[in-house]
Amino acid sequence: MRAFVYSSLPSRVVFRAGALDDLAAEIDRLGAHRALVLSTPEQRASADDVSKRLGARSVGVYDKAVMHVPIETAQAAREMAKSLNADCCVAIGGGSTIGLGKAIALTSDLPILAIPTTFAGSEMTPIYGITAEGQKKTGRDPRVLPKTVIYDPLLTMTLPANIAGPSGMNAVAHCVEALYAQDANPITSLMAEEGISALASSLPRAVSKPDNLDARAEALYGAWLAGACLGNVGMALHHKLCHTLGGSFNLPHAQTHTIILPHAVRYNRDAALVAMARIGRALARSDLPGASPAATLYDLAQKIGAPLALRDIGMKADSLDEAARLATQNPYYNPRPIEYAAIRQLLQDAWEGLRPG
Repeated sequence: MRAFVYSSLPSRVVFRAGALDDLAAEIDRLGAHRALVLSTPEQRASADDVSKRLGARSVGVYDKAVMHVPIETAQAAREMAKSLNADCCVAIGGGSTIGLGKAIALTSDLPILAIPTTFAGSEMTPIYGITAEGQKKTGRDPRVLPKTVIYDPLLTMTLPANIAGPSGMNAVAHCVEALYAQDANPITSLMAEEGISALASSLPRAVSKPDNLDARAEALYGAWLAGACLGNVGMALHHKLCHTLGGSFNLPHAQTHTIILPHAVRYNRDAALVAMARIGRALARSDLPGASPAATLYDLAQKIGAPLALRDIGMKADSLDEAARLATQNPYYNPRPIEYAAIRQLLQDAWEGLRPG
Protein backbone atom coordinates (compact mmCIF):
# COMPACT_ATOMS: atom_id res chain seq x y z
CA MET A 1 0.00 0.00 0.00
CA ARG A 2 1.28 3.47 -0.89
CA ALA A 3 1.06 6.15 1.77
CA PHE A 4 1.40 9.77 0.70
CA VAL A 5 0.26 13.35 1.24
CA TYR A 6 -0.74 15.55 -1.69
CA SER A 7 -1.75 19.20 -1.35
CA SER A 8 -2.97 21.01 -4.45
CA LEU A 9 -1.70 24.58 -4.76
CA PRO A 10 -4.36 27.21 -5.53
CA SER A 11 -3.68 28.99 -8.81
CA ARG A 12 -5.54 29.86 -11.98
CA VAL A 13 -3.97 28.89 -15.32
CA VAL A 14 -5.04 30.28 -18.69
CA PHE A 15 -3.28 28.37 -21.49
CA ARG A 16 -3.85 29.09 -25.20
CA ALA A 17 -2.37 30.93 -28.14
CA GLY A 18 -3.51 34.53 -27.80
CA ALA A 19 -4.19 34.24 -24.06
CA LEU A 20 -2.50 37.61 -23.47
CA ASP A 21 -5.69 39.17 -24.82
CA ASP A 22 -7.34 38.08 -21.54
CA LEU A 23 -4.93 40.12 -19.41
CA ALA A 24 -7.22 42.99 -18.44
CA ALA A 25 -10.06 40.62 -17.60
CA GLU A 26 -7.75 38.52 -15.42
CA ILE A 27 -6.61 41.63 -13.52
CA ASP A 28 -10.26 42.47 -12.93
CA ARG A 29 -10.87 38.92 -11.71
CA LEU A 30 -8.15 39.51 -9.08
CA GLY A 31 -10.00 42.61 -7.93
CA ALA A 32 -6.90 44.70 -8.66
CA HIS A 33 -6.82 48.22 -10.10
CA ARG A 34 -3.19 49.43 -9.85
CA ALA A 35 -0.74 46.98 -11.41
CA LEU A 36 3.02 47.41 -11.38
CA VAL A 37 4.52 45.69 -14.44
CA LEU A 38 7.87 43.95 -13.98
CA SER A 39 10.49 42.89 -16.53
CA THR A 40 14.19 42.68 -17.23
CA PRO A 41 15.82 45.56 -19.15
CA GLU A 42 15.90 43.33 -22.23
CA GLN A 43 12.14 42.79 -22.12
CA ARG A 44 11.14 46.40 -21.55
CA ALA A 45 9.24 46.47 -24.85
CA SER A 46 7.09 43.53 -23.73
CA ALA A 47 6.47 45.24 -20.39
CA ASP A 48 5.43 48.43 -22.14
CA ASP A 49 3.00 46.43 -24.28
CA VAL A 50 1.50 44.87 -21.15
CA SER A 51 1.22 48.28 -19.52
CA LYS A 52 -0.52 49.64 -22.62
CA ARG A 53 -2.96 46.73 -22.65
CA LEU A 54 -3.82 47.45 -19.02
CA GLY A 55 -4.40 51.14 -19.66
CA ALA A 56 -5.56 52.88 -16.48
CA ARG A 57 -5.04 49.62 -14.56
CA SER A 58 -1.24 50.09 -14.86
CA VAL A 59 0.69 52.41 -12.55
CA GLY A 60 4.05 51.91 -14.22
CA VAL A 61 6.90 49.61 -15.28
CA TYR A 62 9.91 48.46 -13.26
CA ASP A 63 12.45 46.93 -15.67
CA LYS A 64 15.43 46.18 -13.44
CA ALA A 65 14.91 42.43 -12.82
CA VAL A 66 18.12 40.39 -12.97
CA MET A 67 19.10 36.80 -12.24
CA HIS A 68 19.14 35.44 -8.72
CA VAL A 69 17.17 38.47 -7.38
CA PRO A 70 19.85 40.53 -5.58
CA ILE A 71 18.48 41.95 -2.34
CA GLU A 72 19.22 45.50 -3.55
CA THR A 73 17.01 45.03 -6.61
CA ALA A 74 14.26 43.49 -4.50
CA GLN A 75 14.28 46.40 -2.07
CA ALA A 76 14.17 48.98 -4.85
CA ALA A 77 11.20 47.23 -6.47
CA ARG A 78 9.40 46.98 -3.13
CA GLU A 79 9.86 50.70 -2.56
CA MET A 80 8.54 51.54 -6.02
CA ALA A 81 5.46 49.35 -5.56
CA LYS A 82 4.77 51.06 -2.23
CA SER A 83 5.31 54.59 -3.55
CA LEU A 84 2.91 53.95 -6.46
CA ASN A 85 0.32 52.34 -4.17
CA ALA A 86 0.30 49.24 -6.42
CA ASP A 87 -2.22 46.55 -5.51
CA CYS A 88 -0.76 43.78 -7.71
CA CYS A 89 2.29 42.92 -9.81
CA VAL A 90 2.30 41.68 -13.39
CA ALA A 91 5.56 39.84 -14.13
CA ILE A 92 6.32 39.18 -17.79
CA GLY A 93 9.44 37.18 -18.61
CA GLY A 94 11.34 34.28 -17.12
CA GLY A 95 12.46 33.23 -13.67
CA SER A 96 14.35 36.46 -12.94
CA THR A 97 11.28 38.64 -13.40
CA ILE A 98 8.86 36.27 -11.71
CA GLY A 99 11.36 35.91 -8.87
CA LEU A 100 11.37 39.68 -8.44
CA GLY A 101 7.58 39.64 -8.22
CA LYS A 102 7.86 37.02 -5.50
CA ALA A 103 10.31 39.17 -3.57
CA ILE A 104 7.75 42.00 -3.60
CA ALA A 105 4.90 39.70 -2.58
CA LEU A 106 6.95 38.27 0.27
CA THR A 107 6.88 41.55 2.18
CA SER A 108 3.69 43.15 0.88
CA ASP A 109 1.17 40.38 0.12
CA LEU A 110 0.59 41.91 -3.34
CA PRO A 111 -0.87 39.26 -5.66
CA ILE A 112 1.16 38.30 -8.73
CA LEU A 113 -0.12 37.68 -12.23
CA ALA A 114 2.67 35.89 -14.10
CA ILE A 115 3.15 35.82 -17.87
CA PRO A 116 6.04 33.42 -18.51
CA THR A 117 7.95 33.79 -21.77
CA THR A 118 10.46 31.00 -21.07
CA PHE A 119 10.13 27.35 -20.05
CA ALA A 120 11.47 27.54 -16.48
CA GLY A 121 8.29 26.92 -14.44
CA SER A 122 8.90 29.36 -11.56
CA GLU A 123 5.43 30.78 -12.06
CA MET A 124 3.81 27.66 -10.60
CA THR A 125 5.71 27.56 -7.32
CA PRO A 126 5.60 29.16 -3.87
CA ILE A 127 9.41 29.07 -3.86
CA TYR A 128 11.41 32.28 -3.77
CA GLY A 129 15.13 32.99 -3.87
CA ILE A 130 17.03 36.12 -2.90
CA THR A 131 20.79 36.65 -3.10
CA ALA A 132 22.52 38.62 -0.38
CA GLU A 133 26.19 38.78 0.63
CA GLY A 134 27.18 36.31 -2.08
CA GLN A 135 24.76 33.55 -1.13
CA LYS A 136 21.37 32.69 -2.60
CA LYS A 137 18.82 31.68 0.00
CA THR A 138 15.56 30.04 -0.96
CA GLY A 139 12.34 29.44 0.89
CA ARG A 140 8.68 28.55 0.51
CA ASP A 141 5.82 30.89 1.31
CA PRO A 142 2.25 30.70 -0.05
CA ARG A 143 2.21 34.49 -0.44
CA VAL A 144 4.63 34.36 -3.37
CA LEU A 145 2.67 31.84 -5.47
CA PRO A 146 1.23 33.72 -8.47
CA LYS A 147 -2.55 33.87 -8.26
CA THR A 148 -2.95 33.70 -12.03
CA VAL A 149 -0.65 32.46 -14.79
CA ILE A 150 -1.22 33.34 -18.43
CA TYR A 151 0.51 30.90 -20.77
CA ASP A 152 0.54 32.22 -24.32
CA PRO A 153 2.78 30.13 -26.61
CA LEU A 154 2.93 33.05 -29.03
CA LEU A 155 5.06 34.93 -26.50
CA THR A 156 7.76 32.24 -26.72
CA MET A 157 8.17 32.53 -30.49
CA THR A 158 10.85 35.22 -30.21
CA LEU A 159 12.75 33.36 -27.48
CA PRO A 160 16.20 32.66 -28.99
CA ALA A 161 17.22 29.03 -29.31
CA ASN A 162 20.22 29.53 -27.01
CA ILE A 163 17.81 30.60 -24.25
CA ALA A 164 14.89 28.32 -25.09
CA GLY A 165 16.96 25.14 -24.88
CA PRO A 166 18.54 25.66 -21.43
CA SER A 167 15.27 27.08 -20.13
CA GLY A 168 13.55 23.84 -21.07
CA MET A 169 16.31 21.74 -19.53
CA ASN A 170 15.82 23.69 -16.31
CA ALA A 171 12.18 22.55 -16.40
CA VAL A 172 13.24 18.94 -17.02
CA ALA A 173 15.35 19.16 -13.86
CA HIS A 174 12.27 20.03 -11.79
CA CYS A 175 10.49 16.94 -13.09
CA VAL A 176 13.50 14.67 -12.59
CA GLU A 177 13.99 15.59 -8.95
CA ALA A 178 10.27 15.43 -8.23
CA LEU A 179 10.44 11.70 -9.03
CA TYR A 180 12.87 10.96 -6.21
CA ALA A 181 11.83 13.72 -3.80
CA GLN A 182 11.45 12.85 -0.14
CA ASP A 183 7.76 13.81 -0.29
CA ALA A 184 7.06 12.37 -3.75
CA ASN A 185 3.49 11.29 -4.36
CA PRO A 186 1.65 9.51 -7.21
CA ILE A 187 0.00 12.66 -8.60
CA THR A 188 3.17 14.71 -8.81
CA SER A 189 5.06 11.74 -10.24
CA LEU A 190 2.51 11.41 -13.03
CA MET A 191 2.95 15.08 -13.85
CA ALA A 192 6.73 14.76 -13.68
CA GLU A 193 6.91 11.87 -16.11
CA GLU A 194 4.53 13.60 -18.52
CA GLY A 195 6.53 16.82 -18.20
CA ILE A 196 9.83 15.12 -19.07
CA SER A 197 8.17 13.39 -22.00
CA ALA A 198 6.67 16.62 -23.36
CA LEU A 199 9.92 18.55 -23.02
CA ALA A 200 12.16 15.81 -24.38
CA SER A 201 10.05 15.50 -27.52
CA SER A 202 9.46 19.21 -28.11
CA LEU A 203 12.72 20.97 -27.23
CA PRO A 204 14.75 19.70 -30.21
CA ARG A 205 11.96 20.81 -32.56
CA ALA A 206 11.47 24.13 -30.78
CA VAL A 207 15.19 24.89 -31.09
CA SER A 208 15.81 23.64 -34.64
CA LYS A 209 12.66 25.31 -36.01
CA PRO A 210 11.93 28.35 -33.84
CA ASP A 211 8.77 29.15 -35.82
CA ASN A 212 7.18 25.80 -34.91
CA LEU A 213 4.28 26.97 -32.74
CA ASP A 214 3.18 23.43 -31.86
CA ALA A 215 6.66 22.58 -30.52
CA ARG A 216 6.82 25.79 -28.52
CA ALA A 217 3.35 25.14 -27.10
CA GLU A 218 4.29 21.57 -26.15
CA ALA A 219 7.45 22.82 -24.41
CA LEU A 220 5.39 25.41 -22.54
CA TYR A 221 2.98 22.68 -21.50
CA GLY A 222 5.91 20.66 -20.17
CA ALA A 223 7.17 23.71 -18.32
CA TRP A 224 3.78 24.16 -16.66
CA LEU A 225 3.89 20.56 -15.43
CA ALA A 226 7.48 21.01 -14.27
CA GLY A 227 6.59 24.10 -12.29
CA ALA A 228 3.64 22.36 -10.69
CA CYS A 229 5.98 19.54 -9.63
CA LEU A 230 8.53 21.96 -8.20
CA GLY A 231 5.78 23.70 -6.26
CA ASN A 232 4.38 20.54 -4.70
CA VAL A 233 7.43 18.57 -3.55
CA GLY A 234 10.94 19.23 -2.29
CA MET A 235 14.02 19.09 -4.45
CA ALA A 236 17.37 17.38 -3.93
CA LEU A 237 21.07 17.47 -4.83
CA HIS A 238 20.69 18.97 -8.29
CA HIS A 239 18.92 22.07 -7.04
CA LYS A 240 21.30 22.49 -4.12
CA LEU A 241 24.25 22.47 -6.51
CA CYS A 242 22.60 24.93 -8.90
CA HIS A 243 21.60 27.32 -6.11
CA THR A 244 25.18 27.23 -4.86
CA LEU A 245 26.75 27.81 -8.26
CA GLY A 246 24.29 30.53 -9.19
CA GLY A 247 24.13 32.42 -5.94
CA SER A 248 27.80 32.21 -4.91
CA PHE A 249 29.51 32.23 -8.32
CA ASN A 250 26.90 34.17 -10.36
CA LEU A 251 26.60 31.52 -13.07
CA PRO A 252 23.63 31.81 -15.44
CA HIS A 253 20.63 29.98 -13.99
CA ALA A 254 19.25 27.86 -16.83
CA GLN A 255 22.65 27.00 -18.29
CA THR A 256 23.87 25.83 -14.89
CA HIS A 257 20.83 23.56 -14.52
CA THR A 258 21.45 22.16 -17.99
CA ILE A 259 25.06 21.27 -17.27
CA ILE A 260 24.59 19.87 -13.77
CA LEU A 261 21.49 17.75 -14.42
CA PRO A 262 23.09 14.71 -16.14
CA HIS A 263 25.77 14.51 -13.45
CA ALA A 264 23.29 14.80 -10.57
CA VAL A 265 21.21 12.04 -12.13
CA ARG A 266 24.32 9.89 -12.48
CA TYR A 267 25.14 10.52 -8.80
CA ASN A 268 21.70 9.30 -7.71
CA ARG A 269 21.34 6.49 -10.23
CA ASP A 270 21.70 3.48 -7.93
CA ALA A 271 19.80 5.07 -5.03
CA ALA A 272 16.60 5.86 -6.96
CA LEU A 273 15.97 2.93 -9.30
CA VAL A 274 12.21 3.40 -9.69
CA ALA A 275 12.65 7.07 -10.50
CA MET A 276 15.39 6.25 -13.02
CA ALA A 277 13.10 3.80 -14.79
CA ARG A 278 10.40 6.47 -15.10
CA ILE A 279 12.89 9.07 -16.31
CA GLY A 280 14.20 6.64 -18.91
CA ARG A 281 10.68 5.84 -20.10
CA ALA A 282 9.84 9.54 -20.44
CA LEU A 283 13.08 10.34 -22.28
CA ALA A 284 12.34 7.65 -24.86
CA ARG A 285 10.27 10.23 -26.76
CA SER A 286 13.46 12.19 -27.47
CA ASP A 287 14.63 9.43 -29.86
CA LEU A 288 18.13 9.65 -28.39
CA PRO A 289 20.12 6.43 -27.92
CA GLY A 290 21.56 7.18 -24.46
CA ALA A 291 22.42 4.06 -22.49
CA SER A 292 21.16 5.59 -19.24
CA PRO A 293 18.97 8.52 -18.16
CA ALA A 294 22.07 10.53 -17.29
CA ALA A 295 23.66 9.95 -20.69
CA THR A 296 20.39 10.67 -22.50
CA LEU A 297 19.97 13.97 -20.67
CA TYR A 298 23.52 14.91 -21.68
CA ASP A 299 22.75 13.96 -25.28
CA LEU A 300 19.52 15.98 -25.20
CA ALA A 301 21.42 19.05 -24.03
CA GLN A 302 23.99 18.50 -26.77
CA LYS A 303 21.28 18.07 -29.42
CA ILE A 304 19.67 21.40 -28.58
CA GLY A 305 23.01 23.19 -28.64
CA ALA A 306 23.10 23.97 -24.92
CA PRO A 307 26.38 24.39 -23.02
CA LEU A 308 27.80 21.18 -21.57
CA ALA A 309 30.67 22.37 -19.36
CA LEU A 310 30.80 24.71 -16.37
CA ARG A 311 34.06 26.14 -17.65
CA ASP A 312 32.19 27.41 -20.72
CA ILE A 313 29.79 29.53 -18.66
CA GLY A 314 32.35 31.24 -16.45
CA MET A 315 33.16 28.79 -13.63
CA LYS A 316 36.81 28.92 -12.59
CA ALA A 317 38.67 25.67 -11.91
CA ASP A 318 40.10 27.06 -8.68
CA SER A 319 36.56 27.65 -7.36
CA LEU A 320 35.48 24.01 -7.50
CA ASP A 321 36.74 23.15 -4.02
CA GLU A 322 34.79 26.04 -2.50
CA ALA A 323 31.68 25.12 -4.50
CA ALA A 324 31.83 21.54 -3.24
CA ARG A 325 32.28 22.77 0.33
CA LEU A 326 29.28 25.12 0.12
CA ALA A 327 27.10 22.51 -1.60
CA THR A 328 27.73 19.94 1.10
CA GLN A 329 26.91 22.31 3.94
CA ASN A 330 23.27 22.01 5.09
CA PRO A 331 22.42 19.73 2.14
CA TYR A 332 18.90 19.18 0.87
CA TYR A 333 17.39 15.71 1.21
CA ASN A 334 18.86 13.38 -1.38
CA PRO A 335 18.31 9.66 -2.02
CA ARG A 336 22.07 9.04 -1.95
CA PRO A 337 24.08 10.42 0.99
CA ILE A 338 25.98 13.61 0.24
CA GLU A 339 29.75 13.01 0.32
CA TYR A 340 32.28 15.78 -0.25
CA ALA A 341 34.69 13.73 -2.37
CA ALA A 342 31.91 12.46 -4.64
CA ILE A 343 30.40 15.93 -5.03
CA ARG A 344 33.83 17.37 -5.81
CA GLN A 345 34.25 14.76 -8.55
CA LEU A 346 30.77 15.50 -9.88
CA LEU A 347 31.66 19.18 -10.18
CA GLN A 348 34.96 18.32 -11.87
CA ASP A 349 33.16 16.19 -14.45
CA ALA A 350 30.61 18.97 -15.02
CA TRP A 351 33.39 21.57 -15.32
CA GLU A 352 35.10 19.50 -18.00
CA GLY A 353 31.80 18.71 -19.75
CA LEU A 354 32.23 14.93 -19.65
CA ARG A 355 29.38 12.67 -20.76
CA PRO A 356 28.22 10.59 -17.76
CA GLY A 357 29.09 6.91 -18.13
